[in-house]
Amino acid sequence: MCGFVGFANAKLDIDKEKVIKDMADTIIHRGPDSEGYFTDNNVTFGFRRLQIIDLSEEASQPMYNEDKTCVMVFNGEIYNYQELRRELQEKGHIFKSNTDSEVIIHAYEEYGIELLGKIRGMFAFSIWDMKKETMFLARDFFGIKPLYYTNNTLDNSFIFGSEIKSFLKQPAFIKELNEDALRPYLTFQYSVLDETFFKGVYKLKPAHYMIYKEGKTEIKPYWDPMYKEKENSLEFYVQRIKDTVKESVKYHRISDVEVGSFLSGGVDSSYITSLLMPSKTFSVGFKDYEDIFNETNLAKDLSDILNIENHRRFISAEESFEALEAIQYHMDEPQSNPSVVPLYFLSKLASEHVTVVLSGEGADEIFGGYSWYETTPTMKKYKKIPYIIRRPVSLMSKALPQNRITSFLTKGGQKVEEWFIGQAKVFDEEHALRVLKAKYKNGPSVHSITKEVYDKVKDQDDVTKMQYIDMNLWMPGDILLKADKMSLAHSIELRVPFLDKEVMSLASQIPTRYRVNEKNSKYALRIAAKETLPEEWANRTKVGFPVPIRHWLREEKYYNIVKNMFKSDVAEEFFDTEELTRIIDEHYTGKRNYARQIWTVYVFLVWYKKYFIEL
Repeated sequence: MCGFVGFANAKLDIDKEKVIKDMADTIIHRGPDSEGYFTDNNVTFGFRRLQIIDLSEEASQPMYNEDKTCVMVFNGEIYNYQELRRELQEKGHIFKSNTDSEVIIHAYEEYGIELLGKIRGMFAFSIWDMKKETMFLARDFFGIKPLYYTNNTLDNSFIFGSEIKSFLKQPAFIKELNEDALRPYLTFQYSVLDETFFKGVYKLKPAHYMIYKEGKTEIKPYWDPMYKEKENSLEFYVQRIKDTVKESVKYHRISDVEVGSFLSGGVDSSYITSLLMPSKTFSVGFKDYEDIFNETNLAKDLSDILNIENHRRFISAEESFEALEAIQYHMDEPQSNPSVVPLYFLSKLASEHVTVVLSGEGADEIFGGYSWYETTPTMKKYKKIPYIIRRPVSLMSKALPQNRITSFLTKGGQKVEEWFIGQAKVFDEEHALRVLKAKYKNGPSVHSITKEVYDKVKDQDDVTKMQYIDMNLWMPGDILLKADKMSLAHSIELRVPFLDKEVMSLASQIPTRYRVNEKNSKYALRIAAKETLPEEWANRTKVGFPVPIRHWLREEKYYNIVKNMFKSDVAEEFFDTEELTRIIDEHYTGKRNYARQIWTVYVFLVWYKKYFIEL
């Protein structure tokens, strides 16, 4: 696991070697073990290395082919590199190291862009082909590893890298706020657009590659996690899950440094842990809320059953608020999912013992684990009423003040495309528009964002549509991004065995009734997990990573901290501060629960202050 930076077509009179080193030093947390650089008349690369596989100097980057006509920087892990290495050696390629990264550059020589169909892993990389004067950049299948790029520069140069903060050290980079990003952020809680909160800075989409040549870019997809059910027995799929997930864990454990495991009380991390059987597991909870925001006891119990050493700690409200600026700095963009806070501290805890951790991200999205995917018994009964009747009731209910009954009736007469935007929905759009100043109301609507995704799965059932939305928006924009940034903030590598293309290939064939049914979510996966887990762990209801922000914001100390921020000149630029005052006061007095809305605004202001006032 590493980080890289680079730029091309630079015309500004700069010291390229100094600039690229300054850029790389900005992301030293991604690779504290070594550094490397390359520059010619066209491109400049910088690299920071976290040593995982082949700890020798021969494995350092930038990496070259035999005649040094191709040079590469690479972040990630290729899990089938040993098989590919043998295949390439048989074709005459000569290797100087035992690392997985060298496989990429030789595979590019042999297969060109087609190498993307051969590799299995998580990755972002850039290859400069000197003969063709072409740069080839790519990002992995699910978006586990980040890759940003921009032409928003004084000299029309092209800048790219693992983290946006490194761009700030490039003198040609123009730092501007993308005003259109704020409106959808208030609803989604994360940066959902391809264009980031920095104007002109984009994320290369998951499963896409880019060709950069003579100042022009061409971007194309190379893979799509589309569901195509294949009819077979439940027993058949349970056995396939056992075999495929076990194989994925075997690949993901390959390392020349110690590997541990994040562990909660849920089935996903528990299943991975039981297959990996590491020497250490890691868990966190919250001080003063051990009874209601704590799965560490369950993690400790399972670790004891498996005879694994468990490390855990409890986080205070004070620690969480003090760390928030650092968290948002490492995220690059505002991220108000409360679980980013415990993940930051969990990664810090793990970094004191291991360099690599496995985690359970991705199982909910690909196997159908979220409660949103399930239709309640009451809703099932209601949907027996003809749609032609439910629809007008829904429209009338939507116009009324929203409560449990009107919300039920509204949803009951809507298609999934109308109400489901992913696993988070903080501000509804009407409230977001009320709280924003006019200048920031012009961003894209929520449904204009989701429509592009839904249009690809028009003929699928509702469960599959929701999973596809989550895999394309929520998972890369929230779940995986914070996993990458929080783990590497503490210089550890986080691996996600469920998000393997062979596991996805299997999951995409499983009929919906084996994913989500009246008995349980992730139904087939839970049955498979019983082979190595006690039944209570395999069947436990999903809790997530709960954080007591609603309680913290009713404590005078933190209420005042946030309210003062809401009354600041910074807040005045973006928001109707009277509306902000109203919602925080109503929350503080217990009249309403506005915790998520308050937190989402507060996080944005903390992030903005850091990046646009202090830096």
